[in-house]
Amino acid sequence: MPGFTTRPQLRGDFGMVASTHWLASATGMSVLERGGNAFDAAVAAGFTLQVVEPHLNGPGGEVPMIFQSAGAAPRVLCGQGVAPAAATVGAFADMDRIPGNGVLAATVPGSFDAWMLLLRDHGTMTVRDVLDHAIGLAERGYPLLERIGETVAALAPVFSRHWPGSAEVYLPRGSAPRPGSRLRNPALAATYRRVVTEAEHAGTDREAQIEAARRAWSQGFVAEAVGDFLSAPVPDGSGVPRQALLTAQDLADWSASYEDPVSVAHGAHTVHKTGPWGQGPVLLQQLRIAEALGTGHDVRDGVSAEFVHRVTEGAKLAFADREAWYGDPDHVDVPLKELLGADHTARLAGLVDDARANPAPRPGPVAGRTPFEPPVYTPDGVPADRTTGEPTVGPTGAAPADLRGDTCHVDVVDAHGNMVSATPSGGWLSSSPVIPALGFPLGTRAQMFWLDPASPNALAPRKRPRTTLSPTLVTRQDGQAVLAIGTPGGDQQDQWTFTALLRILHGVDDLQEALDTPMFHTSAFASSFHPRETVPGHLIVERGVGEDVIAELVRRGHRVEVARPWTLGRLAAVARDPDSGELRAAADARASQGYAAGR
Repeated sequence: MPGFTTRPQLRGDFGMVASTHWLASATGMSVLERGGNAFDAAVAAGFTLQVVEPHLNGPGGEVPMIFQSAGAAPRVLCGQGVAPAAATVGAFADMDRIPGNGVLAATVPGSFDAWMLLLRDHGTMTVRDVLDHAIGLAERGYPLLERIGETVAALAPVFSRHWPGSAEVYLPRGSAPRPGSRLRNPALAATYRRVVTEAEHAGTDREAQIEAARRAWSQGFVAEAVGDFLSAPVPDGSGVPRQALLTAQDLADWSASYEDPVSVAHGAHTVHKTGPWGQGPVLLQQLRIAEALGTGHDVRDGVSAEFVHRVTEGAKLAFADREAWYGDPDHVDVPLKELLGADHTARLAGLVDDARANPAPRPGPVAGRTPFEPPVYTPDGVPADRTTGEPTVGPTGAAPADLRGDTCHVDVVDAHGNMVSATPSGGWLSSSPVIPALGFPLGTRAQMFWLDPASPNALAPRKRPRTTLSPTLVTRQDGQAVLAIGTPGGDQQDQWTFTALLRILHGVDDLQEALDTPMFHTSAFASSFHPRETVPGHLIVERGVGEDVIAELVRRGHRVEVARPWTLGRLAAVARDPDSGELRAAADARASQGYAAGR
């Protein structure tokens, strides 16, 4: 019997868009209706997300994508910008961690070039076509989400005292706008209108226009404005002036790029993720561990304590490997083949004790190499006891909400079988000041680097930080794409996605049912975000898992935090049946802003 769903799963055969904001989904669907393909729709939706979810992403941020053109193999498009040429460990000699706000943590903004590259090589529309909706919303205004209003209200003192460019956009009358009111960003609209103008000055050829837009961004007026803004020290969130490492030349020296995904077979399907410059392979490691433990075959029976326990224990082991081994493979040797191999998987699965939770597993050697173990910062700065699993203070280990952004997600599929999964993030309004001439802030993704040279994710010039952004694409045995899925959530992305994916791959046919299932995650490993905390033994669950399950998890030694219902995750997904041509879509009802659209 079908389970409860907050909304119906969408079904059709024309096209589907699912994203974290209804306006982005509507934008993508509008593009499909006007004759665009899945890639055109994804690009237009991505630019719309920059406008309507500025607390979650922006033009100064980044975006990894996994996509498949009908009849071709899956590919990754890396829109994660690199560290500046001047970014060395020595540049942070007076710090033990890279700060999470201000301009010191800026990497090269990667999202614009990545979206334009996807449009050039796989889309059919022009720069004007895909920017039209975003420009209109920035000019006319869009309805302000409650969460944006809360974020701006919390940051109003920072904006008014230290970040005048942010105050101009987000405190239009000297105070935080009310939720539900319309918020405009004329400076951002002007930036994108100028991009369109410069693109069209290149002539009528579509590809020439896109290349002109890319130059305007990385070598033209956008790069010049970034360089001018960073030429003098810029205050961080506490008002301390900091001299940025990023320069206009860094923008000119970088461009988005394609690469093959990292993939593993699971039953009749193959799951594709980004390389280890992102955390994507950690989901593949979790899949391997789940196979070894037999996890997932009982997903139709609801959320059992055994399921939550085994998934959580597998996640702890995989994420310990993430910190020990993952980094930009252009700079470090990541033993990915061994990490995904049968021997290593069997060893990890053998460490899972069905009777007792492991507070914070240590990584083991791989291929005869000694793992990197990051310093353990607990929420109050006191070293954690890895043996007892007793966190010294409260359970969440989250960074302060007033200087933390989040992430967006969008999935698109069209009738031809083109499919794309993208996770835009960074450049949040909360962690870096708006550049007045452009209408958007820079990102702070460099906070994910470690300053210990022994780490595979140690800071280095022109290196990609090991990001959390983690879209997912699934193909069946004949190579045709059948599912795109993802979520915001930092370190939780490949935990929430993994839980939903296990359900879908093991017989839950209704996408909405899979996404609506009560969620859970652990923070028993080093956070990717400043201040990089670890909370040994931590497990947070939505109350919907049931009181009996919660009690059993406590009995097994988990430090359980019970979240309010419908608060963990913001998943989106689209699917295609290559045999019938039927398309499906769903979006998480959590946060009351994500929606799917399609027919």
